[in-house]
Amino acid sequence: MLIVDTILIILLVGVDQFIKHAVVANIVLGGEHPLIPGVLSLTHLRNNGAAWSILQGQMWFFAVIAVVALGIMGYFFWQYRRDQNHRLEELGLALMMAGTIGNFIDRLTQGYVVDMFQLDFINFPIFNFADSCLTVGVILIAIGVYLADRREAK
Repeated sequence: MLIVDTILIILLVGVDQFIKHAVVANIVLGGEHPLIPGVLSLTHLRNNGAAWSILQGQMWFFAVIAVVALGIMGYFFWQYRRDQNHRLEELGLALMMAGTIGNFIDRLTQGYVVDMFQLDFINFPIFNFADSCLTVGVILIAIGVYLADRREAK
């Protein structure tokens, strides 16, 4: 499954970068374009921090964290590669790696991350596709660990 997961990571990073470039090319900085009125808008923002814009301007900190995180995720990814009992964790790690790489590319090339998805029905920070990959990856890993614990308990 290593080849499939690697292709998935490359595909997800490509989707992330494509969306970011499309937003930058078509929506002025600070501009907004409703996709589903009252639900979802595309908003072109630059975030030079982490989630919720914390630690703004700490690019080298985020670069070190990204490299360390990718190393740790890669280690676990390698450990799970032949164990079908950990398929959810492996998929979650692939999503997390894609999200980390997508935002890392932005930080290295631009010094900030492009965010664009705005939930209009709730006061929630604007985020990007890579952030979504990270979130879904964490959820899949949590479910996989829970199911593994249940299997071991039986």
